[in-house]
Amino acid sequence: MFFNPSRDEARNFLFEAWRKRTSNEILTPLEDLAAQLIAKHPEYFSVFEDPERYLGREYLPEAGEPNPFLHLMMHLAIEEQISIDQPQGIRAHFVRLTHELESEHEAQHRMMECLGEMIWRAQRDRTAPDASVYLDCLAS
Repeated sequence: MFFNPSRDEARNFLFEAWRKRTSNEILTPLEDLAAQLIAKHPEYFSVFEDPERYLGREYLPEAGEPNPFLHLMMHLAIEEQISIDQPQGIRAHFVRLTHELESEHEAQHRMMECLGEMIWRAQRDRTAPDASVYLDCLAS
C-alpha cells in the first residue's frame, strides 16, 4: 500500500506528534522522530501549539516565509533516506556533511537544499525526480 497523505493529514500528523510530546503521552516511533525534529526548530513552536490557526495556512514562496510543514517533512524524508541508504550513497554524503559542518542537523539542511533542487527540476521538466541530480548536488 502506498502512503500518500493529504496536506491536512500530513500537517495533523505533525500537530499530533507535538501535542503528544508536550503532554508526555506515548508516541509511535515515527511520531517521536517528528517531535524530535520539531524540538530542534524552536522558531516553529508557536505554529505547532496552534493547529486551528495554522492547519490551513498557505505558505507562498514569493512571500519569503518558510513553510514549517514542508521543512519538517523534508527532514523526515531525509531521515528515511539515510536509514535505508536510498538513493544509494546518501548515507555516506550525510556522514561527510556532518563532519564538514560539525552538525547532523546542518548536514540535513544542506541535503534539503539538494533535495529541493531535484524536486524543482523534476517539476520544471515534468519528469520523475532524478536521484543523480540529488547526489551530484550533494557531491559539489
